[in-house]
Amino acid sequence: MILGSCPYCEDGVIEVRDREVRGKKVKLYACSNASWQSEDGEFYELTKESTCNFKIWQNTLAKYGKWLTYKEVRGLLKDESIEVELLSKRYGKKIYYNKQITLNPEYGVSVLWD
Repeated sequence: MILGSCPYCEDGVIEVRDREVRGKKVKLYACSNASWQSEDGEFYELTKESTCNFKIWQNTLAKYGKWLTYKEVRGLLKDESIEVELLSKRYGKKIYYNKQITLNPEYGVSVLWD
């Protein structure tokens, strides 16, 4: 499945790839010009043939209670930032709040803190 054009290279598109990390199935949204390999199934690195390294892991915001959906990734690729609902579990209470996230060439996405 293709979600949109890669924002960091001219001819790449963002594809959905299934990966397994620590026994959990996770989607990797990666540029078609990036090939990833893993020896142990946990640490992925680029192959020598790769010409782009852009990727977004579906669970990149998991510590905030958020897994990115196809729709949200399409929105990021189109608008470069979107608003998402995150979760904080401070003092034993669940607190939901909205924050903007934006594309980041190194980490995939970044949360814009005030």
